[in-house]
Amino acid sequence: MTTNTVALQTAHIVSLGDIEEAKACIKPFIRRTPLIKSMYLSQNITKGNVFLKLENMQFTGSFKFRGASNKINHLTDEQKAKGIIGASAGNHAQGVALTAKLLGIDATIVMPETAPIAKQNATKGYGAKVILKGKNFNETRLYMEELAKENGMTIVHPYDDKFVMAGQGTIGLEILDDIWNVNTVIVPVGGGGLIAGIATALKSFNPSIHIIGVQAENVHGMAESFYKRDLTEHREDSTIADGCDVKVPGEKTYEVVKHLVDEFILVSEEEIEHAMQDLMQRAKIITEGAGALPTAAILSGKIDKKWLEGKNVVALVSGGNVDLTRVSGVIEHGLNIADTSKGVVG
Repeated sequence: MTTNTVALQTAHIVSLGDIEEAKACIKPFIRRTPLIKSMYLSQNITKGNVFLKLENMQFTGSFKFRGASNKINHLTDEQKAKGIIGASAGNHAQGVALTAKLLGIDATIVMPETAPIAKQNATKGYGAKVILKGKNFNETRLYMEELAKENGMTIVHPYDDKFVMAGQGTIGLEILDDIWNVNTVIVPVGGGGLIAGIATALKSFNPSIHIIGVQAENVHGMAESFYKRDLTEHREDSTIADGCDVKVPGEKTYEVVKHLVDEFILVSEEEIEHAMQDLMQRAKIITEGAGALPTAAILSGKIDKKWLEGKNVVALVSGGNVDLTRVSGVIEHGLNIADTSKGVVG
């Protein structure tokens, strides 16, 4: 596979070669996740062929394990000996913690005070030391950076890192292996590492593949930056898509996104819940809010039909680490809506 000139614009940040190298590096650690066709989204909603890439079935329940594995495997022996540290709302934390456990490295994870209990417990279960600090990810990140400096630990960034982006980009290679003639790929976005890696892989193969980023209306720093063509912060309120609750996107990821991503769609909290309900009821898939963002964009009708109708479409289900209390709340809310005959589920 040769790198297309479109992707060459950002090759100094992350390249197809980096992603192919990452694929070989993390192969012993990760699970190649399934790509399944959604008959409901295909026949009833889009009149296209919609496939779900199930990264909720990845080890640790999220795509984040890919990037963390690639980054940590590239550390020097000296860096590994001093230990690693990361800041995360949960999924990156688990990816770092499990990789560290597999390689025998001490890991410390700083999580926002609002991090879901399920993600806190899972991270502790992999052997990492967990510290709760900060009301949002940016406060958490600043505290993590202080600790890293004080203790000489290596930071494993959740998204703004070449090795992390390359690890996430291996999803793009798997998509191409399964559907070489894919037309549209829809990706949830927080800090931008996932979509930057996937966009690099896909655009290197075929620059005409239409790549859509999806964010919550409440928190969409990357979308704001994309359309203003300048790194911009945005956070109006919390979101059920807590894995994408990033006010300020990465500098490196933004540079890739502004060149390789085609558009962004914003969805409401209600639309995200609707998508979670739909995935549970129709596809038997339990997903966290962030993982439901692409499906929410499809169901909302906000994506131009020309990118869906008659097209091969991949919607990424990025993770499934969600508290059961939240799942029950989403189900109850859906049932209440159905009972009042406003029916979004059925």
